[in-house]
Amino acid sequence: MPQNHPPVGDDSIAAAAARLREAAATATPVSPVRDLIGRDDVKAAYAVQQRLTTERIASGATVTGRKIGLTSAAVQRQLGVDQPDFGVLFDDMAYADGSVVPIDAVLQPRIEAEIAFVLGADLTEGPLDAAQVRAAITHAVAAIEICGSRVADWDISFGDTVADNASAGAYALGTRQVPLAGFDPVAAEMTMTVDGETVSTGTGAACLGDPVDAVVWLARQARELGEPLRAGQVVLSGALGPMRPVTPGCVVHATVSGLGTVSVAFSTDSASASA
Repeated sequence: MPQNHPPVGDDSIAAAAARLREAAATATPVSPVRDLIGRDDVKAAYAVQQRLTTERIASGATVTGRKIGLTSAAVQRQLGVDQPDFGVLFDDMAYADGSVVPIDAVLQPRIEAEIAFVLGADLTEGPLDAAQVRAAITHAVAAIEICGSRVADWDISFGDTVADNASAGAYALGTRQVPLAGFDPVAAEMTMTVDGETVSTGTGAACLGDPVDAVVWLARQARELGEPLRAGQVVLSGALGPMRPVTPGCVVHATVSGLGTVSVAFSTDSASASA
């Protein structure tokens, strides 16, 4: 459970942001930032994330949505927290189904399979309850999230991963778009393979009991922090099974029942490629 802390100063927040910025700029993981902002200070961690987000937008990046993390009770227990977290998705993180992703596009890449939702309405007013969120979702798609950590060896606490944009790296969406009227996220079954070998399985119920409930949580948190969810944005709702590492040259294939498939491959070298 998060503990009470003395307020983290602006200098510490700036120093944490600088450390993570350097990791991204040099493609070299750095030491955790919890020595600067604490292990579980939610406010300080999101302040670091927001600082880095503002910088990316100023440099020309466009926000395409959000990702939700820590939706598994087991992972929450591991990190000693009682809530999910979220990060920001940018246009340069998006890859088409079937893309080859440069192996160095994401630091220390690990993969998850999940359900993504695309919004057709802003979530700025009202109760932001399940009924409102469901009405705002135009469709669901199968998704692969490529998580990455700027923190060396994935040595993360809650504060580290939140500050590091919830360990967001890249993502790919499937091409089959299914309205919620024809799809039950809770009952969805997921299988993810790497080079044909099954490495992760799970169901929609693994994501906070219902992936739509994860979006409800996110909508409320995003509005509270002053950056509400908007029409057209993508929401990666959280992993349906364990996260797995990837290596150069591997091919990842995920199937979500009712939504079809999505796949990516990873290059064997560091040649650049466009999303």
